[in-house]
Amino acid sequence: MTKPASNSPSKIYVRFDLLQRLQHIIFLVSFSTLGFTGLPQKFPLSPISVGLFNLLGGVENARLIHHSSAIVMMIVSLVHVLELLYRIFVLRTPISMIPWINDIQHVFDDVLYYIGRRKHKAYYGRYSYAEKAEYLALIWGTVVMGLTGFMMWNPLSTLRMLPGEAIPAAKAAHGGEAVLAVLAIIIWHFYHVHIKTLNPSMFTGKLTHEEMEHEHPAELATIESGKHAKPIPPAVLRTRQIIYAPVAVIITVVFGFGLYNFISSETTAVTTLPTGETVPVFAPLTPTPAPPTPTSPPVAALTWDAFAGPLFQQKCAACHGATAMAGLNLSTYATTLKGSTNGPVIVAKDSANSKLIQKQAAGGHPGQLTPEELDMVKQWIDAGAPEK
Repeated sequence: MTKPASNSPSKIYVRFDLLQRLQHIIFLVSFSTLGFTGLPQKFPLSPISVGLFNLLGGVENARLIHHSSAIVMMIVSLVHVLELLYRIFVLRTPISMIPWINDIQHVFDDVLYYIGRRKHKAYYGRYSYAEKAEYLALIWGTVVMGLTGFMMWNPLSTLRMLPGEAIPAAKAAHGGEAVLAVLAIIIWHFYHVHIKTLNPSMFTGKLTHEEMEHEHPAELATIESGKHAKPIPPAVLRTRQIIYAPVAVIITVVFGFGLYNFISSETTAVTTLPTGETVPVFAPLTPTPAPPTPTSPPVAALTWDAFAGPLFQQKCAACHGATAMAGLNLSTYATTLKGSTNGPVIVAKDSANSKLIQKQAAGGHPGQLTPEELDMVKQWIDAGAPEK
């Protein structure tokens, strides 16, 4: 319950304690990191994404940072659940973050205010209906992102319980929810809380009397009337804490077991293949005379099975393997010819108009081919992109 921090004329009210502010800051940092490392993986061909991958040292490093931030967010979510249960069952704090019937009246009052039919906005309590809606969206988004993130992080474990269509569905839901969450924070939360009104209470923990009058008049009226919660007798508080402690331990153990399995069930099915081993070439002291070797294999030897397939698996599998970023899967001959969500990337017998060649020729691609490899891919395409 919000209460005055002092009896000074300025009347400063404590709104959020230290634990709540720490949760907000850590959640803010982890969420921002997830956005900065996750959205480039959803849009990997964007110049901004390519620049970020180069800055981080590759898509694998971006994925590692993304996974680490997800773990931090899950731990913060556990702390929030434990704190919430403590406030509800031990301190008996009113559940003020859940929408109630009076929020419908507040919406109606605000509509009348915005159309000029009412002189002032609704009298909010501790939280307005907008803050409650945003809190519920946070809970929903965290659950969705956690479940779909597990499915993509552990695809083999997921497919033991769900059909194969579950993985692309999880990818679509994860990416869509990420875009929605980032836009909601930038357009809704950041504007209304930090630009429009510049409410610093989640960082300072306090609001002035004037700010309380403007943002939470109903709560201020309750405080000043002396009807806010009275101190809990020490014996009663101790009894509740004894009951709460084992429940909190059980929740923590179950969460810890789940988190351990979350991050250790398997390694991701999409990995960047290491460069093959190189060994010294055996050369006899008296070499057998042989005709000159051409600088590159003849066009007839450039096939999918002998050349293009292994090359794409080595250079492109991290982004365009099973995850099929931008809808492009270069792991099989059929999916390669099918192309991406924007159409074919290979035009047989026409390398100049093949999007794959155009993208590689621009340079700076995460899976950039060497000039020699690119020239051989052009020869393969111009030969009709044969499979065998």
